[in-house]
Amino acid sequence: MKRRPRWVVDTNVVVSALLWRGTPGRLIELAVEEQAVQLFTSRALLAELAATLAKKKLTKYVAATGMTADQLLANYRLVATTVAVRNLDVRVSRDVDDDDVLACAMAAHADLIVSGDEDLLVLKAFAGVPIVTVAQAIKSRQSG
Repeated sequence: MKRRPRWVVDTNVVVSALLWRGTPGRLIELAVEEQAVQLFTSRALLAELAATLAKKKLTKYVAATGMTADQLLANYRLVATTVAVRNLDVRVSRDVDDDDVLACAMAAHADLIVSGDEDLLVLKAFAGVPIVTVAQAIKSRQSG
C-alpha cells in the first residue's frame, strides 16, 4: 500500500477549515473521510490554534459550529498527528511564528506545507517541501 502524503497545514487554514468549511474544509475531508492524506501538527501549532480559536472576534463563528473552541481543538487533535519538533537553527520566515510551521514540516517529513499566509507562500518551498495554497494542495490530490 502506498504511503499517504504527509501535509502540515498552517493555523490560518485550519481555522478556516474548522469554522467555515469551504475549500479549506476539503483538507479535513481528505484526511478523515477519504484517508487520502495524513495531517501533522506540533505542540506550538496546537497552542497557536487554541489561542486563535479563543479570540473574541471568532466567538460567534466558533459558536455557530455548535462546539466550543476546546472541542474544535480536540477534534483537530484527533485528525492530525502531533510530532515532536526541534526549533530551526536559523530564522527562515519573515514572521517568526511561521518558523513553527516549517519546523513541524521538517519533523513530520512532510510532502507539502499548506498555507494561506503570504509570508510562507513567498518562500515557495522549504528544505525541498513545496509550500502551496489550499487550492493547489487539493489540485495536487486530484491529479496525483
